[in-house]
Amino acid sequence: MGNLQIDLLGTSFAIKANEDSEYLNKILGYYKRIVNQLEKSNTLQSPLQISILSGIMIADELYKEQGRKIKLENSIKKNNADEQADKITKELIEKIDKVL
Repeated sequence: MGNLQIDLLGTSFAIKANEDSEYLNKILGYYKRIVNQLEKSNTLQSPLQISILSGIMIADELYKEQGRKIKLENSIKKNNADEQADKITKELIEKIDKVL
């Protein structure tokens, strides 16, 4: 169980989570980088707006990554099916050759 102190966007609080502190700090560091990018853009001034848009940007990344993962898994399944079909075809050809 890890602890994390969050000081961001004008607020400060601590949390405990089932992950270790090192992992929690990595996640917070990533989130802070997104927040800092938005703060530097000067298009948003409200901490709430920055927080919401940061969450949406991270959710977008996650959604796209899940889509890539599904495509990769489907590709692997297709390749495995193709390999199995090739193997069965070769075995059938060998059996036919033996009979002939």
